[in-house]
Amino acid sequence: MLRTSSIFCRRAFARSYATAASPHALVFLEHRGGVIDSGSLSALTAAEQLGGEVSALVVGSSEHVQGVVDTVKKLKGVTSVLHSTSPQYAEPIPETLSPLLEKLLSDSTPFTHVVSATSSSAKSLLPRVAARLDVPAISDVTSLEHDASSGSTTFTRPIYAGNAIATVRAPSAIPIKFFTVRSTAFAPAAQQEATSATDKTVDPVDVNDPSTVHIKTTIAKSDRPDLGVASRVVSGGRALKNAETFQQTLYPLADALGAAVGASRAAVDAGYADNSLQVGQTGKVVAPELYMALGISGAIQHLAGMKDSKLIVAINKDADAPIFQVADVGLIADIFDAVPELVEKLKK
Repeated sequence: MLRTSSIFCRRAFARSYATAASPHALVFLEHRGGVIDSGSLSALTAAEQLGGEVSALVVGSSEHVQGVVDTVKKLKGVTSVLHSTSPQYAEPIPETLSPLLEKLLSDSTPFTHVVSATSSSAKSLLPRVAARLDVPAISDVTSLEHDASSGSTTFTRPIYAGNAIATVRAPSAIPIKFFTVRSTAFAPAAQQEATSATDKTVDPVDVNDPSTVHIKTTIAKSDRPDLGVASRVVSGGRALKNAETFQQTLYPLADALGAAVGASRAAVDAGYADNSLQVGQTGKVVAPELYMALGISGAIQHLAGMKDSKLIVAINKDADAPIFQVADVGLIADIFDAVPELVEKLKK
């Protein structure tokens, strides 16, 4: 695999630093209805690998924040929890949340790194704040190493749809290093019984007449495991012909395996499945124990979202389909014959 290397050299803030500061990461934790997103737990693990203090930032409505804070204080690696409540943070958007981060990262800030999962929200928020502070932001990090003596941090991240790995070093000249992490590359932070983490309330920064407002959030409901964290995933492609056939073919197999359902971009664009099920470069990146690709040709954009899976099983009647190049187990067969037979055998 091709590896590239680059170094960020940007002018530092107007303030000066005498020596390299000990790492102190601020991790933006996302939650919905008081339940912490799994990607945020992976971000905590990444922050802990820096080798210094880890502070978690929790924002939201007063209804949910305290419960999340109590949970976060018991997570491995967390040394302190900052929390802020406001009606504007009930459904946080970058325009209303970025002033709070700018306040926390002001001239007297102790933080050397700002970390988050590579989520839709964070991909808007962190670069926005980084730009305001005139520092770069590094996205989709899969590994990191901090050099305490020089104050530099070296990251790796996939580029070119995962066909190359870039090694990026952020030197000490960048006083605050922003980065998001690929959740499948880091294990979720574990709960621990004993904890010494402290918590502190941070006053919200109200934004008058924001340019963007939250209208509503629509979430696709399913009794199956969440696609982003499922240990087994069954995905279908355009070969499934239509939405009805997609459901009739994939859902029984997913239920028999206790798996989440995914889809290729072609299947989503054709209306076979909701876009929340899309796996790939422009969808979700997954790395389950088992990934089954049914009627998926294996376009490079799709492979970028699933090729780190532990066991890849492909069923396709086209023997030359690119998916077979990455599959651990391949079956050249018509999915409409093979899948029902597989389901029957799994039920026995």
